[in-house]
Amino acid sequence: MIKSFNNVYPSIDVTAFVSETSVIIGDVHIGSQSSIWYNVVIRGDVNSIRIGSRTNIQDLSLLHVTGKKDARCPGFPLFIGDNVTVGHKVTLHGCRVENNAFIGMNAMIMDGVVVGEGALVAAGSLVTERTVIPPWTLWMGAPAKLKRSLSEEEKVQSIERVASYVNLSKTYIM
Repeated sequence: MIKSFNNVYPSIDVTAFVSETSVIIGDVHIGSQSSIWYNVVIRGDVNSIRIGSRTNIQDLSLLHVTGKKDARCPGFPLFIGDNVTVGHKVTLHGCRVENNAFIGMNAMIMDGVVVGEGALVAAGSLVTERTVIPPWTLWMGAPAKLKRSLSEEEKVQSIERVASYVNLSKTYIM
């Protein structure tokens, strides 16, 4: 279901795949060749959500924001860059996920968090408010902690994972 909120409609690139069971509401922009899988909820009702190109949001994930209070307090919008993989049952709330990052299944990323370019947040991790995750690092745990830098092999796997979801989504569009 794609629905307006306060007369603001989602903007979804024509090349994106959006499953028929997902719910997308309000101030949401989804870039080219991105995919929104089954039973995902993307609620841009009280702030904006931006999803880049070739990004996949997998089944049962929840994306939301923290509302704007006034001009001095803009709340926490949600930004997800290009080539990002968001695993099954992930919660992203008012955070920033930079290009090429990977968020593992059932992870929770809270308000004000910045996940740096290419970073990997392991499955089941809880990233607490305003944490800054450096680029190309692995974080895990609850609360999430730095484990190590990513290997070259892990960086390549991230690129391959994105390509596989772009290709898979094309079969659903046809």
